[in-house]
Amino acid sequence: MSDTFSATGRRKTATARVTIKPGSGQIMINRKPYDEYFGTLSLQNLVLLPFQVANAANQYDTVIRAEGGGVTGQIGAVQLGIARALLKSNEDLKDDLRAADLLTRDPRKKERKKPGQPGARKRFQFSKR
Repeated sequence: MSDTFSATGRRKTATARVTIKPGSGQIMINRKPYDEYFGTLSLQNLVLLPFQVANAANQYDTVIRAEGGGVTGQIGAVQLGIARALLKSNEDLKDDLRAADLLTRDPRKKERKKPGQPGARKRFQFSKR
């Protein structure tokens, strides 16, 4: 059996292809270290969350290809991709990852603009006269 595990995560319009293999804990996103790609500490902690829940910090080298969307979408996609890859590496982690809500795909997307109105839900101002 292979020591490399791949998974895909999606959120809004962002997609992250995640590959993990046993190693020293290096995380690369689009060929940059994750702490350089996501500048703030809170975003970096969200990337590390699946590893912390699985007690697998510094056990896997991770290569991630993130595309589309913005920062929030990419963070969610990366989290889901890492959690799914960890699940492939060890099925026993399912309960812990599920309890931390890391295996659920967030289905929320931007609602489309409708014709005859200025936005998805907003209406033009009503004038009686």
